[in-house]
Formats: sequence, structure tokens, C-alpha cells
Amino acid sequence: MERFSFRLLCTALFLLSLNVQAQKFHVGLTSGINTTFLLDKGLSEDPRYNATYTYSFSPVGLSAGVDFSPRFGLQLESILTNQEQIYEVIDIAKTVVGERHIDLQSINIPLLFKFMSGSSNRARMNFSLGPQLAILTEGKETLEYSASTQEIPSGVAVPIGATENGDGTYDVPAYPKTELLSTSAENKLAEFKKSQVQFAANLGVDIDITSNLYLSALIRANYSLTDMRNDELIELLKQSSNLADGLFGRRANLLVGLQVGVHYMIGGVWSGR
Repeated sequence: MERFSFRLLCTALFLLSLNVQAQKFHVGLTSGINTTFLLDKGLSEDPRYNATYTYSFSPVGLSAGVDFSPRFGLQLESILTNQEQIYEVIDIAKTVVGERHIDLQSINIPLLFKFMSGSSNRARMNFSLGPQLAILTEGKETLEYSASTQEIPSGVAVPIGATENGDGTYDVPAYPKTELLSTSAENKLAEFKKSQVQFAANLGVDIDITSNLYLSALIRANYSLTDMRNDELIELLKQSSNLADGLFGRRANLLVGLQVGVHYMIGGVWSGR
């Protein structure tokens, strides 16, 4: 078995040495814009909340990679990403009486397996996918609404001071702006996780500008595989749905956006331009 492993290793090193001349290394700067979808069954099924679309700027990112051939490469990125999700709080007349605001900033570090068309043209299609680590640098979730009549689903905590109307609706007093979750919360239960494991994928095009410079444009999607809230809170939510003002159900982030970048390739672009 050891001899077989040694031979396999030698064969892999030999094949890699044959391909070393074909490798092309590149570094780049990127930027982008994205929209975020918070996937939380509890909030999506609560009649008090109406999700809205927001767009955030991902100002700067760095990338470094190696193309082993015109068809396959590896790329490591580090991108400062802003994410925002706003839920309108509505009353029984569908009038907006407040909002639930989730605002996150993270450094996303994806390791991408890059599959390319292999074309020698100036423009080449590509598809990339791989794991991503999202390190949360700042995060806050707040809730506020004015006095109103709201429909509160069964099993969800009724606000303090609310009066039941007997038909599933409640007259609730004004709720001042309150921080529900935060990266700086003193209470451990109200603290976001410092990192998330995610999955990243994108479809894009590389366009050669000069003999060593190319432009990238792509559609990027990130999906979180772990909940953004800490494990202690999740465990408590499993035991009682009446905790933390309705923060129940597993949460996941889906980010979809447009990313552009400029890259310098050592050894020249694949088109030979």
C-alpha cells in the first residue's frame, strides 16, 4: 500500500511538472453590488412582516489564482461585503407601521474551482464554485413600530401591553427602536456568530485588455450553510417558540450580485494578445 501511494505521488508530481510551463498566475482587484435574501421560515410566514429588496455595495476585493490550463484553475478571493435586509412591519390594513432592519458587513473568503471554456479568443466564459468563509466584522438587527393593530400568529410571543381582540389580532403599543441582535451585544444570546460557512458560485466572462491584463465580469451567488445566530440561542428556540420576539426557525443568507474586476496575469493572457 505504501509503495502504491509513493508511486501515485510520484506520478502526480511528474504530471504536474509537465504542466508547470502552462500555468499562469494572476492577481486582481474587484468590486460589486449585491442584494441579500434572508431565508427564515418564521419571518416569511409571519403576516406582520413584508420583505423588501435592497442593494448594497461591496467596495473592494482582492483575488489571486493560478490557471493550470485554458480550462481549469484555482482562485482565492477576499471581498469586503455589505448585506442588508429590511422587513416592513404592517398592520391588519397592510399599512406600514415600522421596520425590522438587518445590516451586516463581512469579509468573504471563497476558494473557487474555476472551469473555463478553453477558447483562445479575447473573451472566455467561465464557471466557478467552491467553499467560502464569511467573517462578520459588523452586524445589527433592530425592530421598531408604532402603536397599531397586528395579526400575531399562534406560538409567537405577544408584545408586552398588547390587548387581544379575540380574532387573532392584537392592539399593540408602540415599540421603540430596539436592538435584537448585534456583534457587540453584551448578552451572549443576542450576539451574531463571528463567522459562517458558505457556498459560493458564479458565472462570468474574462475579456483580455492587453497581453497581461484582463477584465472579469460575473454574476455571483453565496449561500450560507450555517445559521448567523449563536448556537445557544438556536437551542433555546428549539425548546420554545415564544422566545426572542419571534426569532425562530433556521436562518440562511442568499446573496446574489454583480462583480467586476481587473486582473494582471503573469506570463500573458490565454489569447496570446
